[in-house]
Amino acid sequence: MFVKITMVVAAGMMLVAGVWMRIDPAGFAEWAGFPNHTHFLHDAGVFQIAFGLMMLCALWWRDVIAVLLAGFVFANSFHSVNHILDRPLGGSDSAWWQIGLFSLLAAAALALRLRAVRGRAELRRARS
Repeated sequence: MFVKITMVVAAGMMLVAGVWMRIDPAGFAEWAGFPNHTHFLHDAGVFQIAFGLMMLCALWWRDVIAVLLAGFVFANSFHSVNHILDRPLGGSDSAWWQIGLFSLLAAAALALRLRAVRGRAELRRARS
């Protein structure tokens, strides 16, 4: 129980910090003593959010590959959206879809992995 509570609290902390960096980068930078670089803080924020969500996935799924693929899908997808939202701040016009393409590939791999894991679990239940 201690481990699960710690995971939920840690995930919550990551989610709160990530959302704060994404919606109020200047406020977070001031609090943390960081330079106020909006896009960098937005990127850091979406990765914090993804880590928090991945920690929560680890409480439901026991398959390491599925958890890591889910974390990658979260992180990369949020990063892609972040590049769309931050386009006025500079950067490449193609970065968002290039990043997003890897999210689609990872999402397909995740779907296949979850299907395989579910199939193995059903086979074990049928044998017992």
